[in-house]
Amino acid sequence: MRLRVLVGTLILVFGLAAYALAAMSLAVRVLPDNLIIETLFYAVAGVAWVLPAAKLTRWIQEAPPGR
Repeated sequence: MRLRVLVGTLILVFGLAAYALAAMSLAVRVLPDNLIIETLFYAVAGVAWVLPAAKLTRWIQEAPPGR
């Protein structure tokens, strides 16, 4: 169980950092210089990581088979 928590936490921390860098890089390269479009993009990108993080958190908390 401890290994699952460690692995899940590392995936969450480094995955979120990589996601934030990818979202920022995409925004800089693709989005036009428009405040409204940028705000909408960052609002959606800021919430989009929640579903994968929730699934990962559920995986971390579930008991291993046979317990």
